[in-house]
Amino acid sequence: MTLRQAVSTIVHDQATGRVAVIHYANDSWAKTPAFTIPGGKAEEGERLDEAAAREVLEETGLIVDPQKLSLVHTIQVKAGWDGRGPFLLSVFATTTWQGELTNTEPDKHVSVAWAPVDALPTPMFPTSHKALVAYLHGGRGFSTHGWDADADPRALVGA
Repeated sequence: MTLRQAVSTIVHDQATGRVAVIHYANDSWAKTPAFTIPGGKAEEGERLDEAAAREVLEETGLIVDPQKLSLVHTIQVKAGWDGRGPFLLSVFATTTWQGELTNTEPDKHVSVAWAPVDALPTPMFPTSHKALVAYLHGGRGFSTHGWDADADPRALVGA
């Protein structure tokens, strides 16, 4: 089996204490709209930092420099959004960007917004929540999702 790669990016406005979030409406991970951070699948042969920058632009209109992205967290996910098995999620962060936050994919997203880091919106995709909490609190740079037998891998945080 080929290891599937996904990426996401924490766009952190340190001056205002906010991060860019997407209110995702498409029925992929959960049956109800939920919040997440910009991200998606890395294409075959694509560098992960470039995939992360591409996804930020495609989903929010913000331009980030792949060279200024820092890898801040990795999540090993047992069951993906599409039912095709595990994937590895590389989470990057940046504090620099160009452009205005815009809902560039209204067919998939209810909205995009700047959310306060001390009051993250819910419900939120569990992988996004884990990555944000670890990043904001200087936590471990690795976590898993769906490996605990008692946990529902499709459950949202705060739902």
